[in-house]
Amino acid sequence: MLLLTTTGRKTGLPRVTPLQYEEVEGLYYIGSMRGTKADWFRNLVADSNVEVRVRSRHFKGVAESVTDIARIADFMELRLQRHPRMVGRVLKAEGLSSKPDRSELEEYASRLAMVVISPEE
Repeated sequence: MLLLTTTGRKTGLPRVTPLQYEEVEGLYYIGSMRGTKADWFRNLVADSNVEVRVRSRHFKGVAESVTDIARIADFMELRLQRHPRMVGRVLKAEGLSSKPDRSELEEYASRLAMVVISPEE
């Protein structure tokens, strides 16, 4: 789990959300099952400066919102590789097979959004 701190788009107050993530080459990828409607996602669209806590590491970062279906499907494929049982269950609960083909993943990805966080140096 990762703790993501965003700035509330209406209140300006810090908002902390625990989220699942994947780290790839120093970047942190987070999927939003509620798509662009998740409050934490809408907060970081309004202000892309975020704080992240992962285990004992705490850093500031810049978040890029992603709605590109192909990139989100790529992320889902990576999650399936790394966590086949957990992600397979989520996909089955969403009406997909636990081992979907690329077209099924892209159809599912069209309902999602994703964030890529780059740590600040």
